[in-house]
Amino acid sequence: MTLSFLVLAMTLCILPGGVRAEIYTSIGQMTDLIFRERELVQSLKEYIQTEKSRLAFVKSWAGKLDALTQLSTSDPEGYLAHPVNAYKLLKRLNMEWSELENLVLQDVSNGFLANILLHKQFFPDEEDKIGAAKALMRLQDTYKLDSEILSSGKLPGVRHNGFLTVDDCFDMGKIAYDEEDHYHSALWMQEVLRRLDAGEDGAVSLSEALDYLSFSVYQLGDLHRSAELIRRLPSHQRALGNLNHLEMMMSKKIEDGEEMHPSPATERPVTLETYERPRDHLPERETYEALCRGEGVRMTEQRRSRLFCRYQDRGRNPRLLLAPMKEEDEWDNPHIVRYLDALSQTEMDRIKELAKPVLARATVRDPVSGVLTVANYRVSKSAWLGDEVDPIIARVSQRIEDVTGLSLETAESLQVANYGVGGQYEPHFDFSRKDEPDAIKSLGNAQLTLFCFLLQKMSDVEAGGATVFTDIGAAIWPRKGTAVFWYNLWRSGEGDYRTRHAACPVLVGSKWVANKWIHERGQEFLRQCGLTEVD
Repeated sequence: MTLSFLVLAMTLCILPGGVRAEIYTSIGQMTDLIFRERELVQSLKEYIQTEKSRLAFVKSWAGKLDALTQLSTSDPEGYLAHPVNAYKLLKRLNMEWSELENLVLQDVSNGFLANILLHKQFFPDEEDKIGAAKALMRLQDTYKLDSEILSSGKLPGVRHNGFLTVDDCFDMGKIAYDEEDHYHSALWMQEVLRRLDAGEDGAVSLSEALDYLSFSVYQLGDLHRSAELIRRLPSHQRALGNLNHLEMMMSKKIEDGEEMHPSPATERPVTLETYERPRDHLPERETYEALCRGEGVRMTEQRRSRLFCRYQDRGRNPRLLLAPMKEEDEWDNPHIVRYLDALSQTEMDRIKELAKPVLARATVRDPVSGVLTVANYRVSKSAWLGDEVDPIIARVSQRIEDVTGLSLETAESLQVANYGVGGQYEPHFDFSRKDEPDAIKSLGNAQLTLFCFLLQKMSDVEAGGATVFTDIGAAIWPRKGTAVFWYNLWRSGEGDYRTRHAACPVLVGSKWVANKWIHERGQEFLRQCGLTEVD
């Protein structure tokens, strides 16, 4: 008899909001950079104050000598006739000017430079910058934000505003261009062009923006727009050559009947709708992103009327009799419920505190080789906490056992994950399919999910961060201190393919999730098998 496997996922922290080259994959660890930068700023201020003091002394000394030399040069012999003046001149030139030279040559920057060197080992590298830029583009796509809105920082729920300069926008476009992502390159170079035309100053020139934008739209097949942009470039041999080439291509298309004679071209801004975004590996991309935006949810009012709330004591469990869990129905089929006040603030704070120092890039199992590896569709870091690590972990495990009514005898340690900039986990199953390597192990199907538990801590997610089910059209939004669970297996042990789900990118905030996997062994008499495959 095949029984089921359990996963509990707890979202511990939502805030507004290691290993080098992967810093961007964890907002929690990125907070350390804030304090490092503050310490560097303090060190810089101390260096500036030291330089000011040194220059103030030099300025004062120069002022005194200026008055003295004006007097001495007006009557050199008369000035030196006084023996004290003669002595002081010799002393100054022999000793005091040398002391001043040493003061000027003294390098007071050593302490500041040493402090930078100390912290530099924790600085993000080029891969972090590129990863963060791609994350902004992912948010742009998922939540349909044009470059002007995203770069202005006008996002819902923000507590601390942030914006991109024209040079920042150019860097975004250049990163996309270097990745041969001309769709996003065109969007960001268009924003650069808009700002330069509006008079914003920056290091990037109008010619650079036009050059990159014209080539990107050319790669997207828009010959007319590319030609219009090239006409705005200063006249030089390469620009004229490109323009002649485009005009020949357009003329040939007209001759071949592929295009009609174009009307006088007008330079319309490039927007999200101007070009079709290239297809990628995910077949349900549009459905997934629509659900993340709260669109396409398939819960009718009639079905909603059959959802209820109740107190749950799991068969009069002694630990739940006096404090039963408050249970709310979120979805009818498959059944998804939410528990309120599932963890205390103290418990959630402690779990985050324990996990943060040992976070490492989260991995997925390669469906072909079966080897654990990092993937662009899962952007987060994770840590593993056993019950022996802290009494609070053991207490949480006991509560999981009580509310599920299942045994944790074969359970794995608590996995705690923190999502990074634009952090997400694209649509996936929490159970292994039979054709995957190492799908079944001695403790049972190690990827099969019977239960999923989500807890949010500190605050509700300001924007984004929903858990969506692409097959059934469900979107479960995070709420402070709550837990959500669903069965990912039928009682027969077969996977319920309706439970394919995803963690949407957090637009504003930081998301912490903890998972508890309980293997199928030990559940034989606690969740009995059904008589049919989908029972």
